[in-house]
Amino acid sequence: MRIVRYLANDQADPAVGVELDDGIRKLDVSATGDLLSRPLAEIRSLVEDACESTQISHDAAVLLPPIDGRTEVWAAGVTYQRSRQARVEESTTSDVYDRVYDSKRPELFFKCAAWRAVTDGEPVGIRPDSTLNVPEPELALVANQYAELVGYLVCNDMSSRSIEGENPLYLPQAKIYAGSCALSSGIRPAWEVPAPDDLDVVLTIEHGGTVRWEGRANTRQLRRTGAELIGFLFSADQFPEGVVLSTGTGIVPDIDFTLNEGDLITVRIQDVGTLTNAVVVGRDSFSWLTSR
Repeated sequence: MRIVRYLANDQADPAVGVELDDGIRKLDVSATGDLLSRPLAEIRSLVEDACESTQISHDAAVLLPPIDGRTEVWAAGVTYQRSRQARVEESTTSDVYDRVYDSKRPELFFKCAAWRAVTDGEPVGIRPDSTLNVPEPELALVANQYAELVGYLVCNDMSSRSIEGENPLYLPQAKIYAGSCALSSGIRPAWEVPAPDDLDVVLTIEHGGTVRWEGRANTRQLRRTGAELIGFLFSADQFPEGVVLSTGTGIVPDIDFTLNEGDLITVRIQDVGTLTNAVVVGRDSFSWLTSR
């Protein structure tokens, strides 16, 4: 079961539904932001009730990015030992990453507004002014406005390693740009994922049908719990239509690897989903996002 946004063939506006093996059932909400403004018990009731509603076939709908409205995407950094090592390798001021990995307060940063997120099958971008670019496959948490965990997504937190490596203060430019955030097309409800702290994460990068790079990690390697990260995020801010919080990556290619235009990135997270995106270069490749 997944909570999805979709556009049906006979509709002018997107709808929210529950995707099952045999099709999509419409949810009685106007948007995913509307859904995430409600308490968890109400969300679960709406989702379970929708499973009994009229079915829409998969062929009759196009899946959209799973968030909308005022929902934001945030991300955590340096939450895995491998991420710590990678930041140290690329940076001229590596001690800041050692300190944040061991500190009580996590590194949290804004990633994108809902309208900027892309989803499965859509392209992701690399900056033309960056010489070292990588995907960062991550388990993302979906929380409602009450800081309750609603579900999980697969996130590709695209990163310009050369820009952040030059100076940690360049982090926003390394992380926030056109095509830098991809989310899987459906939210897997939290009550359907029995062991979120023990999920396999697999990254595959192909070009022309040939595998260029592969890597694996497991969420048990996470330095911080999901509850801890959500607690810090909500400690000084409000999210009236919920928030997506990506938890950081345990998979980073070696320092001599960089993405190329035309690469195909696939991220698979056990019990959550799969996210596949092709790589393009530059902001002009994402002008269509402004009119979606």
